[in-house]
Amino acid sequence: MPNFRVRRTLVAAMLALPMALPLAAQAADNYPSRPIRLVVPFAAGSGTDAVARITAKELGDALGQNVVVDNRPGANGAIAAELVAQAAPDGYTLFMTTNTTHSANPSLMKKLPYDPIKDFTPVARMGNLPFMLVINPKLPVKTVGELIAYARAHPGMSYASGNSTGIVSGATLGRMAKIDLLHVPYKSTPPAMTDVIAGQVPMMFVDVAAGAANVKAGKMRALAVTTAQRSRLLPDLPPIADTPELKGFDITSWNGVFAPARTPQPIVERLNRELSKIASSKEVAPKFEALGFEAFGQTPQQFAGFVGSELVKWNKLVKDAGIQPE
Repeated sequence: MPNFRVRRTLVAAMLALPMALPLAAQAADNYPSRPIRLVVPFAAGSGTDAVARITAKELGDALGQNVVVDNRPGANGAIAAELVAQAAPDGYTLFMTTNTTHSANPSLMKKLPYDPIKDFTPVARMGNLPFMLVINPKLPVKTVGELIAYARAHPGMSYASGNSTGIVSGATLGRMAKIDLLHVPYKSTPPAMTDVIAGQVPMMFVDVAAGAANVKAGKMRALAVTTAQRSRLLPDLPPIADTPELKGFDITSWNGVFAPARTPQPIVERLNRELSKIASSKEVAPKFEALGFEAFGQTPQQFAGFVGSELVKWNKLVKDAGIQPE
């Protein structure tokens, strides 16, 4: 009897499959027929949130449906990632995220409530979010070298973070420069910046999109970028790697859009086409550049390969920085 039931179940599944395929194709043909939710793992005011709001407006115009940004900060992005991983794979829940959830968290956290590969379908890489080292302007330093000297004279100097790039950058700086730094984690970037501006914490690594306005206003002082080369959006800021003690320092934050695993391929391809147009649009480019966001597009296949390689890269960054998973 058990064998008969198993055979009957298999036959039913095989008969249902041909019917399911046309239904999936039909759903893709009618997509989208209602508003889309774009989940962001950081708070309003963060760099990713700012990029998401521009993207949501442009994508909504292209698809003829509202795209609503849904901020779900907390647990270093894991709350939002788990939410999207468990959502229906129908194209109506998307995830704009960064290397925090899909590159660094697997090495930073002992228990992760999602799998960055198995639980998601890569849709489109949107670009890079350059990070910069910023300090409270009352700190008596003007260069990274002077900051290192100051930190050596003041052991236990603290740094704030609102995401994985900030965590790893600070730990890497401490290890490479052989200085004692105390990590002060925050739920997201905006409150971390608030405390740096107030002088509660003297320094942090922040994405240009979130920190540029405060730097221009003189509320924070930018010392360098985390990338190996100067950013075309910040040509006056030197790379941290120009400092002798920090030769080889190179940490880049990326931004991209995912859908839940098993999202129909026609929907993924449609979204990729529209998102790639947005990333390369001459009309939208000034909006991204004003945020300090370097936009460009990738196919879903290219993005999938990139995500895999970044998991390996960030695992090494975390280990080299001496960070223990929590």
